[in-house]
Amino acid sequence: MKAVLPPAWCYPQPTLFLSIPTSATTVDSTPSSLTRGEPGTVFTPDANSDPLNSPYPIPWTWILNTHAELRQLSHADIRYYRSPAIVSPDGAYITYSRIQMSIDDRFFRSTISSVMFLETVKTGELQTITASSPLAIDLDGHDATGTGPSGVASLLIPVSWSESGDRLLARQFEGLLSTSIASDYAVIWERDSQRTTTLSPRGIDYSNAVLLGWSHLNPHAVLFRAGVLGDDPWLLWSVTEAETKLAAGDQPTVYGQTQQPLWSGAQVN
Repeated sequence: MKAVLPPAWCYPQPTLFLSIPTSATTVDSTPSSLTRGEPGTVFTPDANSDPLNSPYPIPWTWILNTHAELRQLSHADIRYYRSPAIVSPDGAYITYSRIQMSIDDRFFRSTISSVMFLETVKTGELQTITASSPLAIDLDGHDATGTGPSGVASLLIPVSWSESGDRLLARQFEGLLSTSIASDYAVIWERDSQRTTTLSPRGIDYSNAVLLGWSHLNPHAVLFRAGVLGDDPWLLWSVTEAETKLAAGDQPTVYGQTQQPLWSGAQVN
């Protein structure tokens, strides 16, 4: 990835956050549930809700507000936020993320990371899913004491199950705070093999990519909108482990049922 413009998701200037060009493909992401395979209308988050204007936003407003509230403290404890949960089509699994923020008085030295949980509903057994993207690897093994890299955001949140529930798709958002360097990766967990794969567009020139969901035409591929800041249009790409190719005429689709448990949102320490 390369940054080609001055900082585009700088704090405290939320009006400069990145956004998908208006030609972005349509997705359905209603508050109550995800689409069952039929592409729908575009979901447009508030300007502050996600640096990349993703249809599956990270809690950016909470991040900004939390930093503004605590940056003057001599010692700020870690703050936590839990994402909404997504239930697999067969009801066997539920997945959600816990996001944590280590706060420095200078925003660009704070650290935002996450842990994504996969729960077997019948037994209550929990396992974690991790990405193999660059910042996720750098943060792996560091606890919540702030000993890991600073000035980074590395967040993994669930997006969709496959139609049969045999695979789980998650969005790995990575960026350097107070810069325009930010992009998405797709993380796919396979139920039968317990294998996790991290994907991003390959062999093309782009500064930022936004994960949109599963491909409607190829259920084994994921769709990204990718391009260079300041250039238009951003193109739609179908991505698998084997190839990245243009996806003209394709549309993203997602499956599963979203839930808003009582514990979702900001957490009390």
